[in-house]
Amino acid sequence: MMTTPVDFIRARQKFHAHLLESTLTINSADVVSNADSSNTTSKAIAKGIAEWLKVETVSNRIAGQTSGNQFEAICAEFVRETFRKLQHLRPGVWDVRQVSGRNRLEIAHYAQYAHLVALDNAARNNPDLAAALGSDYTITPDIVVTRNLETDATINAQGTLVDDNVSKLACLREENGGSPLLHASISCKWTIRSDRAQNARSEALNLVRNRKGHLPHVVVVTAEPTPSRLASIALGTGDIDCVYHFALYELQKTLDALNFQDAADLLSVMVDGRRLKDISDLPLDLAV
Repeated sequence: MMTTPVDFIRARQKFHAHLLESTLTINSADVVSNADSSNTTSKAIAKGIAEWLKVETVSNRIAGQTSGNQFEAICAEFVRETFRKLQHLRPGVWDVRQVSGRNRLEIAHYAQYAHLVALDNAARNNPDLAAALGSDYTITPDIVVTRNLETDATINAQGTLVDDNVSKLACLREENGGSPLLHASISCKWTIRSDRAQNARSEALNLVRNRKGHLPHVVVVTAEPTPSRLASIALGTGDIDCVYHFALYELQKTLDALNFQDAADLLSVMVDGRRLKDISDLPLDLAV
């Protein structure tokens, strides 16, 4: 008897279908678009994942920036669709969006980082301060998940909890003014090279160091096929919460089929250590 797939399975299938329509393709040389064309292992693993996902689109590799932007947009759509179904677990008025342009003070729009505007203005007017600060306080996420502030009517919906005499500095309260709360910063990496791994870690550390208030979720989503490159960003703690793979289950099955035992063992270290998860785990982790 056929059963109807659960919502997150359907969302995951839709996510992959959108990638197959635009970003995840195979060229005339039989190289998948997320593979390193100069790396035999990368090509074999990427091809295996593609076969599990039934890649049928044949085209030449698109420009790196284009594939990156498309990947970001499709990831944002997936997070938006799945996270909004978790209102019963994480109530609130939420927004999920891909960050358009590359405003280096994007995060200053949110409560925990609003002070960075003053810091930037001071640096602009003081060359010595600018030299000392560098650009460590500027972070541009690819996708942001934000929570709007709550009105007193909402806060007091089940009883009078606040008025003009109490909770006058609480960030969540709209009455106090302030900006929306940054709930998550999502960095999307279509593939991973050493510079991209370092960039993601640096941005994560900057989010940790420069906040006032609670730290947002700091995660990476990637389509990188090779476990050794995944390890460069997934292993270790203190900066990135977790790395999410666009097709972890298919990657695991591919490594088994290819009998790449060392790669499979390394992948198991990351998965068992909760440093690498599947894209379908992300919305529930964001609900924490």
